[in-house]
Amino acid sequence: MSVLIVDDNPDNLKLMVYVLTKAGHRVRTAVDAEQALELVRQDPPRLILMDVQLPGMDGLSLTRLLKAGADTRDILIIAVTAYAMKSDEARGFAAGCDGYISKPINTRTLPQIVATYLARTAG
Repeated sequence: MSVLIVDDNPDNLKLMVYVLTKAGHRVRTAVDAEQALELVRQDPPRLILMDVQLPGMDGLSLTRLLKAGADTRDILIIAVTAYAMKSDEARGFAAGCDGYISKPINTRTLPQIVATYLARTAG
């Protein structure tokens, strides 16, 4: 299963890559919106774990851009953020995110959450 993780924090990237790779996912990473867009153009993932706070274009702006594109609108995007207020979750959904995970990442539940979302697009 193809997953793209977009996060500018090297520790978060390393942790999520380890956990999801161990769970059998093909994982790629990007540290900013520009790099993420390039990877999406090359080989669209089925799911993106999108950090909301990114340098340059933030994760919600990138989500809006991807959801507006005919070729990218069906990619599942889960917002990943340290902001855990209901209003932050609502902002993520308003931007087009399909789900929301708060930091710190729970390494025990992350693979199951990702598998649940990916199962929606299986077929």
